[in-house]
Amino acid sequence: MPKSKSPESGKGRRPRRRSGYAGRIAVFGLLAFGAAAIYFLYDLPSMDNVKPLDTRPSIVVLADDGTLIARYGGLQGTVLTLNEIPESLKDAVLSVEDRRFYHHFGIDLLGITRAMFTNLMARHWVQGGSTLTQQLAKNLFLTPDKTLRRKIQEAIMALRIEHRYTKDQILLAYLNRVYFGDGAYGVDAAARTYFNKPAKKLTLYESAVLAGLLKAPSHFSPANNPDLAMARAKVVIKTMQEAGYIDAATAARVTRNAKEPGLRPMAGDLNHYFADWVISQVDSFITDTGSDVYVKTTLDPKLQLMAESKQKSLFKKIPPKDNVTQAALITESPDGAILAMIGGVDYADSQYNRATQALRQPGSSFKPFVYLAALEAGFTPDYQIDDSKLTEGSYRPENFDNEYFGTVTLADALKHSLNTATIRLLKMVGVEKMVDVATRMGFTHLPKPELSAGLGADEVDLLELTNAYAIIGNGGTQVWPYAVLTIKDGAGNLLYQRTPPSPMQAFSHDNIANLDLMLSGVVEPGGTGQSAKLSHGHTAGKTGTTQNYRDAWFIGYSDHLVTGVWMGNDDGTSMNKVTGGKYPAQLWHNYMEEVINFNTPVFVPESTQFVEPANGDFSGVLNRWSATPNEGDEQHGFVGDKSAPVYNR
Repeated sequence: MPKSKSPESGKGRRPRRRSGYAGRIAVFGLLAFGAAAIYFLYDLPSMDNVKPLDTRPSIVVLADDGTLIARYGGLQGTVLTLNEIPESLKDAVLSVEDRRFYHHFGIDLLGITRAMFTNLMARHWVQGGSTLTQQLAKNLFLTPDKTLRRKIQEAIMALRIEHRYTKDQILLAYLNRVYFGDGAYGVDAAARTYFNKPAKKLTLYESAVLAGLLKAPSHFSPANNPDLAMARAKVVIKTMQEAGYIDAATAARVTRNAKEPGLRPMAGDLNHYFADWVISQVDSFITDTGSDVYVKTTLDPKLQLMAESKQKSLFKKIPPKDNVTQAALITESPDGAILAMIGGVDYADSQYNRATQALRQPGSSFKPFVYLAALEAGFTPDYQIDDSKLTEGSYRPENFDNEYFGTVTLADALKHSLNTATIRLLKMVGVEKMVDVATRMGFTHLPKPELSAGLGADEVDLLELTNAYAIIGNGGTQVWPYAVLTIKDGAGNLLYQRTPPSPMQAFSHDNIANLDLMLSGVVEPGGTGQSAKLSHGHTAGKTGTTQNYRDAWFIGYSDHLVTGVWMGNDDGTSMNKVTGGKYPAQLWHNYMEEVINFNTPVFVPESTQFVEPANGDFSGVLNRWSATPNEGDEQHGFVGDKSAPVYNR
């Protein structure tokens, strides 16, 4: 008879089965934990292997007095001690990046919870929970990949950093290492990049600007988006108040006095057009040195700032109905040195340089070269010519406002910018002689041997047109525009130095003197450029207006300076009856009147030994370093009507 199972015997076996399950779970758990540990830790970097900074050799562009204009490439400033960094900067960074920095152990569980709740409520990623220590771990040791594995490794490295170093050491390492955009690593490099000063001299507002960059360096860059940088700085200031770093009165005062943080204010806001143009030439002077280079240029900061100020002031007064959206300006010395350059009204909006890249029809500002060809052919300023309406030939341009003056002298024909008289003169002189004059004037875009070219039908850029007037202003000596004086490496060794070419007389003094006399009449009462007349000293120049008011020019010179001004629209649309004698002549006058007593600089070569630069392809490096677009005319709307139109004055 079989034995019955006692209840006790069954009860005794169940715990053993549970114990077996628990053991298996523990084993699997340990195996899973070990696998996870291997997965997350097998390639965890050593704390002795810090990633090198992604800095590249920089090209620093300097004005003639050493003022910083622009820098291309990476920059690592001076490594500072914690006492050398302003309290305002430390407070600003901590308030927006890690307010609980001195209270957590490298991972802020409260911050992570708050960030998760914020993101869930917003239903998208709004806030991160990384501590400043975690950010340092990522910057020093890890890749920027946004994966769960990398985030866990970041947390592990943060715990290791906190275990080995003090809070002050961690904060100091972060401030000396973090990336602020525009190639600047560390607070000192950022201060020098954005404010042209060492970090020790930063104000509270400037500290807020730099702290605001950490969220998105390119987006909040004072160089690219000064308005966003200012708005972000105000947020930082408010956060500093909330965190108790500053009181309400200080926050209100700093916010009230906040201004858009301009990049390197000593050199102007629009000087980057000039710097980009200089950078495009550097590879023709030196080869890749593998180190930082410093390019000293001819730019005069006083003239640059004055030109920018006068242009901005005038544009505030131009009514929208006149449809003038762009402008360019170049100031040149009589020997060809470029002293100031504006390539557009807003560099942050468009880096396209309308002073050096845009090809536009010069209109009547090209006429002086027709009259110079006539003077060389034996005509005089008093020679009388018919200005009646053209009734013969296939090309019959009309005068401005369809107004004719009968028989006039050549001087009066140029003074009033008469089209019919100019075409009759060109027929007598011959278009080949006009082309020859343009060639000796150094035009890289030569006019076609056609009558319409005499009225500016072919395209030129502002740089070459201004340089041609410099030749007239200096008495007929051929010059070429230049900007680079010296190039040195970081040790001060001279890699390149400009050697002034031997002067060549391209035109006779007598003919240039007669042309100068005629151009002086243009700015006298009744002349098309009368609004450009300066209060004292010599003034000469010429207006230019193209078909349908697409382009308006005034190019002229005083005793010391030559300046060219262009205004119009990138897409070639017409302005509202804006002639060269209106806003361009006004801007020319307002600016040149302010600098009328400017002493033209004389650039003397330095007596320094040259160092042979290293071999290498510098072009490729420059293309990576420079942000200058090389866009074609069609991309910017410079196609227009290239037929033989009627040209205004």
